[in-house]
Amino acid sequence: MKKRKKRKFKRSGKFWVYIVQCSNKAFYTGYTPNLKKRIELHNAGKGAKYTRDRRPVKLVWSKKYKKFKPAFKLEKIIKQLTRLEKESLVNGKGLDKVLFDAGIKGKCEHANQEFS
Repeated sequence: MKKRKKRKFKRSGKFWVYIVQCSNKAFYTGYTPNLKKRIELHNAGKGAKYTRDRRPVKLVWSKKYKKFKPAFKLEKIIKQLTRLEKESLVNGKGLDKVLFDAGIKGKCEHANQEFS
């Protein structure tokens, strides 16, 4: 059995938290350092296992960060939101408002650390 060489994960630069809508109207949330390439991978069937049978996917929301940690934390928080809360976010309701309404604003101190 071949050992896979571990790739170092870049922890600074651009990181995107994103929501795609699948062909069955379901939402999938993820994070990536290269948003365009990640969407292409999802649509090629080489992205997340969840999206493979639900192609094509369409990018419906994204937020850019300078560092890995806030993007990773926000992805975990968005995955806990209900479908209605995710729909509010996708439809233009601000991230702060969605998190506040969901009662989890205090858990995401990084929500406002956008890319500058």
